[in-house]
Amino acid sequence: MSKEEEENVGQIAINSENAQNGASVNARAVCNVCKRLFREPKLLPCLHTFCSDCISQLEPFSRSPSSSVTVLCPDCDSEVDLPTAGPSGLSTDHLALDEVFLEMLVTDGPLPCDLCGEGAAESRCEICAINLCEFCCQAHRRQKRTASHSVQALHELKSRGRLCRPVLCSLHPGQELRLFCEPCDLPVCLECAATLHRDHHCCPTRDVIDRHGDHIRELVSVHLRPRLERLEESLQKVDESQELLTSHVEEVAKEVRGFARGYASAVEAHCLSLLRRLEELHKQRRNQLQLQKAQLRQALLDVRGGVEFAERLLSCGSDAEILSAKGVTLQRLSSLSKSSYDPQSAPGLDDGANICFSPSESAGDVNGYPVVGIIHGKTADPSKCIVEGEGLQQCSVGQSGHFTLVCRDPGGDQLTRGGEHVVVSIAHKEKRNCTIVTSVVDNSDGTYSISYTPEEFGPYSVWVCVKTQHVKGSPFTLNIKRKLRRHSGTFHCCSFCSSGGSKEAHCGCPGTMPGGFKGCGHGHKGHPGKPHWSCCGSTVQKSECLPESVLTAVCARGHLKTVEL
Repeated sequence: MSKEEEENVGQIAINSENAQNGASVNARAVCNVCKRLFREPKLLPCLHTFCSDCISQLEPFSRSPSSSVTVLCPDCDSEVDLPTAGPSGLSTDHLALDEVFLEMLVTDGPLPCDLCGEGAAESRCEICAINLCEFCCQAHRRQKRTASHSVQALHELKSRGRLCRPVLCSLHPGQELRLFCEPCDLPVCLECAATLHRDHHCCPTRDVIDRHGDHIRELVSVHLRPRLERLEESLQKVDESQELLTSHVEEVAKEVRGFARGYASAVEAHCLSLLRRLEELHKQRRNQLQLQKAQLRQALLDVRGGVEFAERLLSCGSDAEILSAKGVTLQRLSSLSKSSYDPQSAPGLDDGANICFSPSESAGDVNGYPVVGIIHGKTADPSKCIVEGEGLQQCSVGQSGHFTLVCRDPGGDQLTRGGEHVVVSIAHKEKRNCTIVTSVVDNSDGTYSISYTPEEFGPYSVWVCVKTQHVKGSPFTLNIKRKLRRHSGTFHCCSFCSSGGSKEAHCGCPGTMPGGFKGCGHGHKGHPGKPHWSCCGSTVQKSECLPESVLTAVCARGHLKTVEL
């Protein structure tokens, strides 16, 4: 940058705050870091421009062994490497300087003269890039060195809205960059070409601008412009997707709110239904208690009247009086003692303990919404409860037995909830202190699964009680058999076949074969005519092996042992 340009930028920096007070400021003339008009704008490798001072104040992102510094671009957050010389080694953004000058042109108030600093600038030297008042402009034209410079009126530049000025050499003030050094890939002035680049191939900028400009245009038009269009199209699709997403979420939110309102209404309706059910049970049980109370009160009055009359008759009446009233008195007292309403046999008082609320139990649908929670008011009647399952009649030692208790209400309907007090006891009938540990599992549906594992055989008594009362059929008789004897032989058709024709093969069945065979064969005398166990002769595959006493009676030949086949 020339000395005149530096002085001009400095003057612009002084007046930048005043320029920013306008209604609108050209964004291309403002640094995004300091938010002021550019002062010595430098171009980063990512093509974003900032003030040289602002770049120097950026925090280093990393440092390389070659002392180069990497920073993050404040605009795109890209990692950019600064030259070893720092921000001063970056390219100057002349376009930004043009924007700053144009911004200063459109601001209110005259620009000061860059030479004398006293008069108002009326023109600008395009070569020196300085603003001149009328007096300094005439002096500028009279000087031999600047007489040929192009000077434009500021009002003309303002009307054109674009600044066209030459780019001057930073090493040789006043020299325009008219040449291009191919080896160094840099624009240079005539003095640079004659001194620093005298051995290099330098040519006029107009001769190489087409080639380099075409390269830039090719990258823009062939590669970047289509990519830009695709990115814009993708961004537009993202915006459309965001709008659709927002719209869809709003629709779903409406559905959720509508569902919540409907569900809340269904829950409220179900709550009222439960409360009505509870009130019905309350009235029903209250009426039953009132009926019991009335019956008890009447029975009390009747018994009290009879007792009082009989005691008064006996204590105050003469013999003749007692004998005279004996008949009617005995008849009444006998009638009272045999009254159909007996407190001992009357049903227990209902205190509502069996009324309960099951919050997790399904209650069906209300207005199309599934709801949970049921009021249970039925109570188990031990005389109606039944026990089901084979494990209640017989079992074997070491095996698990199972049976099921089904609780029912006084009407005979199965309860749909659990929670009843169930007690099961299995005790040996012939041996004292011989009981079987039982397991009772509440299935929460009115049924209870009972399991046990006996350790001794014999007859047992099974007590099944609900609410400390025996259920229907209790106590039951359970027969525990001995432990099953496993078969030690082979389940075969005959010993001849299973042994491969061995004469020494025995069998537990009474079958015989001629020719010295010790076992059985198909169709020969004593063969069972079906597959059987070689150890005991039993024809049932899944059965208990018969004991030796039975085998002795069954097998006339006494073939109790079986050779391993």
